[in-house]
Amino acid sequence: MPKTPLAFTLNDAETGIFVDDGQNLLEALRRGAGDLSPKYGCGQGTCGACTVLIGGVPHLSCLTLAEAVAGRRVDTTAGLAEGAELHPLQRAFMEGFAAQCGYCTPGMLMAAKALLAANPRPSRDEVIEAISGNLCRCTGYEPIVTAILEAAAKLQGRAA
Repeated sequence: MPKTPLAFTLNDAETGIFVDDGQNLLEALRRGAGDLSPKYGCGQGTCGACTVLIGGVPHLSCLTLAEAVAGRRVDTTAGLAEGAELHPLQRAFMEGFAAQCGYCTPGMLMAAKALLAANPRPSRDEVIEAISGNLCRCTGYEPIVTAILEAAAKLQGRAA
């Protein structure tokens, strides 16, 4: 089967890979671009583990055709940290024990990043709404919500 060239920006890096017709973005990122940070969860768009940002908007990469990102920007958790310096969301998740098994964490982080970009001072209810498409089996969500609110406060230079 012939491959289709696909060029896009992945976490600030111009990226070019070849994809099969109908290949989903999750598989293209993991196998083609070598970015293993989006996780394969359900493969049906119900768990949120594969959430990435396309043009700053959360998308389920398991349901997104890879060819749909041609010429666009895709952000994954692999691009959150700057060198050894964790993004405030990553730090808040770590310090607040918001990541237990860690499987949902990439999707949660990307949903939270999109929320904070659109709304730097979200309410608790807005955080809950923003992560509602991401399933977690370990934390009970409370540490995740708290971590996102703490990261928002830190990014705004205020106390949580």
